[in-house]
Amino acid sequence: MIAAMGTLFLAFLIGAIPFSFLLARLLGGVDIRRVGSGNIGATNLARTMGPWAGGAGLLLDVIKGVAAVLLARVAKDADPGGNLEVLAGGAAIVGHIYSPFLAFRGGKGVATGAGVFGLLAPWATLAALGVFIVATLLSRMVSLGSMLAAAALPIAAYLLGYSGAISGLAALVALLVVARHRSNLARILRGEERRWGATASRPGAER
Repeated sequence: MIAAMGTLFLAFLIGAIPFSFLLARLLGGVDIRRVGSGNIGATNLARTMGPWAGGAGLLLDVIKGVAAVLLARVAKDADPGGNLEVLAGGAAIVGHIYSPFLAFRGGKGVATGAGVFGLLAPWATLAALGVFIVATLLSRMVSLGSMLAAAALPIAAYLLGYSGAISGLAALVALLVVARHRSNLARILRGEERRWGATASRPGAER
């Protein structure tokens, strides 16, 4: 039990590393919380620091999710119930969204979730990625693509026969992702959501 709890705590800390915040500081001396959308994530990093920085932030956020699941696999002797990988993946996603390194502020969980489910449910993740690509290309709104992909993930996981624990985590993550995008959803409904390619707005203009 102690080993399992330690694994989950480490997974949470891995997920909590705010890579986009750190990259913005290192590359431009910018506090990403005060520019663009104010969100601590790869999309805002790309809009404020450029696509290469955003791509690096995205990749590192994905790696966090992968690392958390791999950590649980290494600690398999501490996993009598067989669900430590799922719990560790969930802990990493929660850590990303509520980072204790930034006063429990963080990103929206999409990229880290992709890393987690890329190992736990690769075919369902591929299906969700397809939804993301199509929705984002058609709408030019990353937020809409992210929400639709998150919603598609638990459906795909269930239909493809993944375990109840994995499908359940996917459903919980989908709810978290949509909740984190609630301001985006409100702007979409008002026809005010910024589309991909627009320049970064003044601090606080998009929350």
